[in-house]
Amino acid sequence: MAMNYNAKDEVDGGPPCAPGGTAKTPRPDNTAFKQQRLPAWQPILTAGTVLPTFFVIGLIFIPIGIGIFVTSNNICEIEGNVFMYYGLSSFYQNHRRYVKSRDDSQLNGDPTALLNPSKECEPYRRNEDKPIAPCGAIANSMFNDTLELFLIANESDPVPTLIPLKKKGIAWWTDKNVKFRNPPGEGSLAERFKGTTKPVNWVNPVYMLDSEDDNNGFINEDFMVWMRTAALPTFRKLYRLIERKSDLHPTLPAGQYYLNITYNYPVHSFDGRKRMILTTISWMGGKNPFLGIAYITVGSISFLLGVVLLVINHKYRNSSNTADITI
Repeated sequence: MAMNYNAKDEVDGGPPCAPGGTAKTPRPDNTAFKQQRLPAWQPILTAGTVLPTFFVIGLIFIPIGIGIFVTSNNICEIEGNVFMYYGLSSFYQNHRRYVKSRDDSQLNGDPTALLNPSKECEPYRRNEDKPIAPCGAIANSMFNDTLELFLIANESDPVPTLIPLKKKGIAWWTDKNVKFRNPPGEGSLAERFKGTTKPVNWVNPVYMLDSEDDNNGFINEDFMVWMRTAALPTFRKLYRLIERKSDLHPTLPAGQYYLNITYNYPVHSFDGRKRMILTTISWMGGKNPFLGIAYITVGSISFLLGVVLLVINHKYRNSSNTADITI
């Protein structure tokens, strides 16, 4: 059935509806919200409102920054419960394609994703016509240097003492218990990864990362720490924990130490550098002065702007009063 077009109908919201029906119109409901009639408040920026804001920000941020900075500097990097980190520089884990190059379903133990990884893992998705487990550029570039710390008690006893390094408890709880899981099934871990191959740059397959079952495969804590990508090109990641055995003795007693590094991870190709850090932690984490410096900088700039604007306001206000008197 044909319908005649009427310009008046379009202006009024459409042709009249059939008898007994409800009129449909694109016009919003006649409410204060939909018709944008709600009361509005617009701040009026004057010297009396802006200047106190700058001074208050400065007076709050500067003491907070000083407190954080002093706390960070007081963290001793060789005593207490000691955390061992490895650090890399000029390594851009925040690159967009690098960050996306993983399959979270595969890492969560999904059997389908294990044998058919996501295309985001290209070009580290398949190798030798087999799916790579774990796939992607992040896993393929996993840090694999081995660090060992020895204490040389005295010069008369040249035999160094190996410092015990705890390899468990270094990953986030959510990574260990939620995000990463091995494929389900009976039998050994090698059988559950049957039909897959190791990443291109790895020496051993994923089911040979550790001799202990609760720290092997996708739930290996070194692997989980590496898979949590860093935001900046210079970063550190937790490697081992040195537990304090007694309150009467320091975790790392005074003396000479020897660090043995099994060099497996090349950094010359991207002009990078490697380092090892021993540190304790405080209520704000490890030693990192950046947050304190940032607070002090913002507070100082805010306070300085307040002083400058106060001088300008005082000067031009006096000039305006003098002009009124002259007139």
